[in-house]
Amino acid sequence: MGTENSVVKIRLLLLAWFHIRSKPGPPSLVKRLSYKDIKKATDGFKRLVNYSSQGASYMAKFQNGRFAMVKEVKLFEEDDDSFYREVQLLARLHHRHIVRLCGFSVGSKRFLVFENFENGSLKEHLSDPLKTPLNWRTRLQIAIGIAAAVEYLHFFCDPPVYHVSISSSTIMLDENLIPKISDISLFNVAANRVTLPTSSRCSKECTEEGCKKIMFQLGLVILELITGQSSNKGGVDLVEWVKESGFPKSIHKMIDPDLGNNYDQREVNGLLNVARLCINSVDKPRIYTPQILWYLQKKIGIIKKENNFFG
Repeated sequence: MGTENSVVKIRLLLLAWFHIRSKPGPPSLVKRLSYKDIKKATDGFKRLVNYSSQGASYMAKFQNGRFAMVKEVKLFEEDDDSFYREVQLLARLHHRHIVRLCGFSVGSKRFLVFENFENGSLKEHLSDPLKTPLNWRTRLQIAIGIAAAVEYLHFFCDPPVYHVSISSSTIMLDENLIPKISDISLFNVAANRVTLPTSSRCSKECTEEGCKKIMFQLGLVILELITGQSSNKGGVDLVEWVKESGFPKSIHKMIDPDLGNNYDQREVNGLLNVARLCINSVDKPRIYTPQILWYLQKKIGIIKKENNFFG
């Protein structure tokens, strides 16, 4: 355990050093589109995919034949400067497991245009009987990928990003079933005021509400990957199950039937321990994403050792 803790500490120090030394590069070329372009691509806003208090999302097909996901932004009202700042910062996010910003539009309504994934969301793959079930190795790689994206947002972005929604509905899968987080905002909204985070390091803020919420959400997603069950309404049933002292004995009853017997029991046990740690991080905030990612990559994914890190 001492060696493992030392590895995690060294990883944290290297992350901090890299973050301090690195400077954000110029934003990517993000195309500015007109309201007319957006309306035409969404067939008059008829291709509705999702609707929330933050705005609607639409499937779009542009003249060049490319598909995209268009999200309406109601956050900034008449504050153009804040919206442009959001576009600039989102354009700087470059990670294999984060959806890429491709364009934006201003006018009577504001829109962000993101790359599209015809494979849809993780939720669709876990709940739609018409889709080919995800195998165990793919599910494990999805968990690792999302944890890597969260580490990037916390440690490699300036400012760090804590306003992220992680769920099976917001995790998109590309043609190779590579997962990407699609619901990210650089801004914090409180009392109708838009404020930029000022901290350039993942320190105290990361251990408080924003980070705890993300860790909890990551735990729920991992439970969904294992059980195939939905974590809607806060995932109360899944949370209660994983918190039960006797939950290891009922693991075989909770594993997604779509997996059959095609999974590694040792890896399932390890992934469940990670989920449990994430769920319990609400009460134990000093859990860092690098710890989770290191465990997923090394202890479960590569190194064949007995699980003893989380005890």
